Amino acid sequence: MKKPSFIIGKKQIVLAGMTLMLGIAVYINYAVSSTGNEIKSTGKVEKQSVNYGDAELVSTDETDDYFAQARIDRMTARDEAEETLKSIIGGGDATDEEKAVATEEAAVMTGLMESETKIETLVKAAGFTDCVCYLDGENANIVVKSGSEGLVASEAAQIKDILLSEVSVPAENIRIFDVA
Repeated sequence: MKKPSFIIGKKQIVLAGMTLMLGIAVYINYAVSSTGNEIKSTGKVEKQSVNYGDAELVSTDETDDYFAQARIDRMTARDEAEETLKSIIGGGDATDEEKAVATEEAAVMTGLMESETKIETLVKAAGFTDCVCYLDGENANIVVKSGSEGLVASEAAQIKDILLSEVSVPAENIRIFDVA
């Protein structure tokens, strides 16, 4: 049986370049059309020194749809990552080492997803209206919807305690955002 050889030629390079350009054009079209002909931008966040006992509070102005959209975006990103890992694991041309790494990444991703769900449930049980948690192993970002008076330091500390009871994240990598 003849083993197939993979040669990267001019046609493959041109095809890859055109695919990349198409992907960029689709993304720019989406970014511009969803914001009314302006590309979304975020404000500059300056890092401040944080002590372990301190909680960092950040307030944003978003609508009630924020939480639903955030969950959809997170689910979409995770589904894409899952499909990529499945293709690596199930791919015939991946080595055993690549498959092992992909399997380990899938297990880590599953653990993070479970932790996010558990943290969100516990924060809601603590009396907050809504919550979305983002974990990546080293950082933790929690977006909560608190009452009309905003998030106070004791509530931020309570959220931080819930987070640290579920995952091990350095205190300086924890961010708590309050959406009014």
